Amino acid sequence: MSHAAAPEQTHMPQAVHIRHKALALGFDDVGITRPDAISHAAEGLDAFLADGHHGSMEWMEARADQRANPTVLWPDARSVIVVAMNYGPDTDPRTLLTEKDHAVISVYARGKDYHDVLKKRLKALGRWMAAEFGCALKVFVDTAPVMEKPLAAAAGLGWQGKHTNLVSRSYGSWLFLGVIYTDMPLTGDTPHADRCGACRACLDSCPTKAFPAPYRLDARRCISYLTIEHKGPIPLEFRKAMGNRIYGCDDCLAACPWNKFARTANEAAFHARVELDAPRLDSLMMLDDAGFRQVFSGSPIKRIGRNRFVRNVLIAVGNSGDTSFLPKLEPLLTDDDPVVRETAVWARDQLLQTWSEAQNNESA
Repeated sequence: MSHAAAPEQTHMPQAVHIRHKALALGFDDVGITRPDAISHAAEGLDAFLADGHHGSMEWMEARADQRANPTVLWPDARSVIVVAMNYGPDTDPRTLLTEKDHAVISVYARGKDYHDVLKKRLKALGRWMAAEFGCALKVFVDTAPVMEKPLAAAAGLGWQGKHTNLVSRSYGSWLFLGVIYTDMPLTGDTPHADRCGACRACLDSCPTKAFPAPYRLDARRCISYLTIEHKGPIPLEFRKAMGNRIYGCDDCLAACPWNKFARTANEAAFHARVELDAPRLDSLMMLDDAGFRQVFSGSPIKRIGRNRFVRNVLIAVGNSGDTSFLPKLEPLLTDDDPVVRETAVWARDQLLQTWSEAQNNESA
């Protein structure tokens, strides 16, 4: 039966039916909102772009109108369905920051690529909706100009915290989001209230002071941006603060007190692969392109490429204080990639300084 012919009183049962199906497919939460429910988000996006806080992410500016208004991206959209999957870790990821000879990889990237997992299930939900209700729809998993976090808050899944990420009362900071735009006029859920209160834990935890104010992020200072999106040399002012974080950063997420309600992910695909759970830096710094592709097959890390990845690893090597890495740095001083070469020189100089200081202390 086409939804266009359905009487008004059937809209809520359709929404409930969709929720039950989404949960049956393995999503942990689901909510519904209207396309015009995030009109307030446009102002924040405009300010973010005007301040240049998006850095080199030109794609955010190029389609800002579609990002701020779902009906600009798809004029037929009448409802927005937001689904979520929990990827909660089994331990606080910050505990690895003290293991200087090991790499810290953001929790979301330690398992299989979440894009593949979510999109497969979201497409299954979309096919079922089309068959069940005769509706048109579009499916998005971080692949289009869609403001997932404001939409998720409007759909009642949580609220955007002072770190700009979604916070859930049931899952804390650890949720992957997927979105369906549909031409079905569905009854929406109640937007979630902001429950941050006076807390500043996320803001104060940031190693690079990337939050100029609550609810505002300067991506140019964010370790996640620097290690993933930024393509050139990492600015010197941020290298020490990066520590051993080589892909992303979870500090502001992990600091949130609402994580006391978080739970470990049920989905096995999101559990850390053995080789990505605190790998040694020396095993990563020597990867060539073929080795990098092999190790990170099926991982979101693969998309940044070997050169950017090794650049990140070399910064962690320089911060490690482990002078046993010095001989292994030698081949990278003449690497084909100029950014890798420059970062290798920096890492070598940091370790030589550590060695010199140790010698001076022994002779004192």
